[in-house]
Amino acid sequence: MLIRLGYDIQFDLPSTTPMVALLSVHPSRERDLLEPDEVEVSPAVPITSYLDSFGNRCTRFVAPPGRLRLTNSTLIYDSGEPDPINWAARVCEVGDLPDNVLTYLLNSRYCEVDRFSNIAFELFGDSPNGWARVKAICDWVHQKVKFSYEHARPTKTALDVFTERIGVCRDFQHLAITFCRSLNIPARYATGYLGDIGVPASGPMDFSAWFEVYLEDRWWTFDARHNVSRIGRVLMATGRDASDVAITTSFAEANLCHFSVVTDEASQASVAEPPAAPAGLTRP
Repeated sequence: MLIRLGYDIQFDLPSTTPMVALLSVHPSRERDLLEPDEVEVSPAVPITSYLDSFGNRCTRFVAPPGRLRLTNSTLIYDSGEPDPINWAARVCEVGDLPDNVLTYLLNSRYCEVDRFSNIAFELFGDSPNGWARVKAICDWVHQKVKFSYEHARPTKTALDVFTERIGVCRDFQHLAITFCRSLNIPARYATGYLGDIGVPASGPMDFSAWFEVYLEDRWWTFDARHNVSRIGRVLMATGRDASDVAITTSFAEANLCHFSVVTDEASQASVAEPPAAPAGLTRP
């Protein structure tokens, strides 16, 4: 299947503002792109791109005062298959984990692992270790936490979510991640596109959050907010928690004044036909 991805994000900037944006499709999905995936900045300014320490593609620029607009529209191929499920996937012993996975067992800005060890063991210690334990965590968070945009705040941690039992998609994932890490299951935060493909429409589109767990020898997708396998998930970035994968980071005041996201299933007709080859030439 084909998915049309895009966004239109606008800010009012009182002064010159250095910015970093994590708005590109993750390098692991670049081979599926059928059109360029470039951040368009208006007014035009010099742009550089780099990979951060987590392997996410970042866009860096300095914007002048006034209205700033970030836009993009691209097309990506997706298998159309739901998130894979593997009930046989086992937890790795900590001593056998790859070096670069160990960080996803530790405390981070929004995930206070050291505060949850006893809580996690009391709630999930009797669950079979492996996929079933992670699913039990997702079930609990999905059932106990209420979704509400009105209760979003940038300082809310996993402990706040556990106490208040309300939040937005990132809060569901932070709590589930913290439970997993407290039980020595590596877990990392993920963000990207997740359109209403194969499910009833749920309101205006936004970027979405989910999390990934390291079982056996690979990362697997879980989603404590929706708690079902979904179609058309397109990864943009991963990190320890939301602090590592902010969509935009500004190093001066930046007032958001417009935000829209597109994630729609597209038809084959959405792929532009290549121009005809000049006479006497053949395409490779």
